[in-house]
Amino acid sequence: MFNQKSILITGGTGSFGKQYVKTLLKRFAPRRIIVYSRDELKQYEMQQEFNQPCMRYFIGDVRDKERLTQALHDVDYVIHAAALKQVPAAEYNPMECIKTNIHGAENVIHAALANGVQKVIALSTDKAANPINLYGATKLASDKLFVAANNMAGGHPTEFSVVRYGNVVGSRGSVVPFFRKLIENNSDHLPITDERMTRFWITLQDGVNFVLTNFERMAGGEIFVPKIPSVRVVDLARAMAPELPHKIIGIRPGEKLHEVMCPADDSHLTLEFSDHFVIRPSIIFSKRTNDFSVNLLGEKGVPVEQGREYNSGKNEHFLSLAEISEFNRIAGA
Repeated sequence: MFNQKSILITGGTGSFGKQYVKTLLKRFAPRRIIVYSRDELKQYEMQQEFNQPCMRYFIGDVRDKERLTQALHDVDYVIHAAALKQVPAAEYNPMECIKTNIHGAENVIHAALANGVQKVIALSTDKAANPINLYGATKLASDKLFVAANNMAGGHPTEFSVVRYGNVVGSRGSVVPFFRKLIENNSDHLPITDERMTRFWITLQDGVNFVLTNFERMAGGEIFVPKIPSVRVVDLARAMAPELPHKIIGIRPGEKLHEVMCPADDSHLTLEFSDHFVIRPSIIFSKRTNDFSVNLLGEKGVPVEQGREYNSGKNEHFLSLAEISEFNRIAGA
């Protein structure tokens, strides 16, 4: 579906954006791929790797509605990956996080509608479910904006959906490269926030594949959640450095022991498919269906039992030490 189409990725120089571009170029023949971001150095570095004729690099910030509207001219599909993502940084700089993650989301919506974009997928996070930190709260607000945008569309053809998933193995600022750096610097221990801590675990390529498939599945208004394994942080440390002792340092500001992707309070809205969940909108669409039990690929979902929560600490699949090592190898982490 991406052949001879124009695709724009906000925050396109990040880990996800680079892998998404690499995958699009390998599998499809796009007319244009537009990387939209605010860091000229990262764009320059990315341009050394991806300089095919279809590539475009636009300097711009999602906070800038006018620039964003200009960039989305004649664009078919948008992946909104731009965000301020670091939990502690958001706690200490709340207004900056709100400007990018909430106002930026609103700008993407208005720019997409103004240009008649066909489909928009916004990337979310497990931290948006039952949020206890500002980053999660802003991403929940962003999720709500993108879902409600399907009502705002009116006669416009634009459809908006959300993809929510957990920690990406080896992404910038995440725990795997942090542990790796400590190991390489001959640290005498690995810091563990809490021995009970768990996280959902997904490779970057699996995240990209999930988003690609959801462009085909989406009708507009869904929150897509993949079925993925969990990892115990202590097991991650053991897999990466079996010989190093652990030092418990306590949970950082805004952290949870376990992450949730489908809250129990949304169980009445949640459908289970073979390899993913869909959280249906809580609002009624005036011109779109609220029946998401069969998606556009013909896959069928069934309602989950009331009160069911998709929680990293209660997951059916926890990675073994060997599986963690394999995930890290695949991710190049």
